[in-house]
Amino acid sequence: MAGAATSQVEDQKPLKSLLARLLKEEDRRELETTGYGCDVAENSVVCVSNLPVRIDTRNNITVYISSRRRVDDESSVRPYALRRDNSLLQWITPVKILQENSNSNSNSKPPICQYNHTIPAVIFSSGMTGNLFHEFNDIIIPLFITTRHFQSRVIFIIDDYNPRFVAKFSKILSQLSSHEIVNPSANTSVHCLPGMVLGLKFHDNLALNPRAIPGGHTMRDFRLFLAETYSLKFAHVSQITALQPPTAVLISRETTRKFLNEDEIVAMVEELGFRVVVARTEDSLDLEKFGNTINSCSVLMGVHGAGLTNELFLPGGAVTVQVEPLGLEWASEHYFGNPAGAMSVHYLRYKIEADESSLVQLYGSNHTVVTDPGSVYAMGYRVVREVYVDQQNIRVNVARFRKTMLQALGLVKKKTLPRYIAY
Repeated sequence: MAGAATSQVEDQKPLKSLLARLLKEEDRRELETTGYGCDVAENSVVCVSNLPVRIDTRNNITVYISSRRRVDDESSVRPYALRRDNSLLQWITPVKILQENSNSNSNSKPPICQYNHTIPAVIFSSGMTGNLFHEFNDIIIPLFITTRHFQSRVIFIIDDYNPRFVAKFSKILSQLSSHEIVNPSANTSVHCLPGMVLGLKFHDNLALNPRAIPGGHTMRDFRLFLAETYSLKFAHVSQITALQPPTAVLISRETTRKFLNEDEIVAMVEELGFRVVVARTEDSLDLEKFGNTINSCSVLMGVHGAGLTNELFLPGGAVTVQVEPLGLEWASEHYFGNPAGAMSVHYLRYKIEADESSLVQLYGSNHTVVTDPGSVYAMGYRVVREVYVDQQNIRVNVARFRKTMLQALGLVKKKTLPRYIAY
């Protein structure tokens, strides 16, 4: 019996070490002392237990922890990576945390275990889905950051379970966890586990910082993970251009921020020597198929929007060309421009002039919407979204845009990687 007990203790050492990597030094000491600790960062909250937990999924999700630290009876966490974004967070169901050895009323007594597991749970929400940028930025990349070092030895419990999200990203989810996903709405039961991670770690927009906790993984690692998961063929653009003329994929938007002269743009890009693929919404529904389409192209171009998230699938040395609408320069740079370098992808911006925006026809060239976007931003995000995100379309000056596409062609032919300053 003593030998068995010793073996069990040894088995727990690696698990406790893996869990501890998710916390900073002070919070890690709290975890080691009490069995429970939380990393409260600017963007995300991640709570960790290295002692046994009971997770009750029968009425939302309640976690019973056996921590030696006193936990407030009303403690809860919304397990979503962007805790500062109230417009998103309002849709995320909070997970309640109760202390297993609490002396409070009988309603807080831990329920009897129905399923016993030997590996920890990771609880996160699939809340904001349907938008590829948010799916990767808010969920998939944070999930990779948080769980990759467990080498798939975790069980996912998905709050706000969305079957479409799970189906769409099934290959990624099955690579990060080798166990069946727990759907609380279908599997209403009590799970007992040796530890838990609640929430996901966020570093930056479409980014991984190897110096931040849990440490070690880079965007290159994530792109290799995508390549293995989806059997992407091309690591570098030279592997494509050696076989055929360069291909440019144009992300065609059908509602807001759409090209009003798309046919003219396609004709101009073809005249430069590109083979052009126009990608519409329905083409991107099959992530594996569309990821391989993007991976076989040299240039990805489009107006600022979720479709440019597909730059994650581009081969190294390829080019992202983003058309920046009026008033959306900051979002364009931070969501897709800045992340491109870490992906070994060149980035070119085409900042439109006022007369290329439909807002001029809608408001007039002298309206503050056109001349002073800062004053519109002062009115709050709801107004900004209504004007610059939802009302704006683009009629590109084809002669002017041609210069940007010539730059893209030159970069593809050089077959070099972009200069990138790492974290």
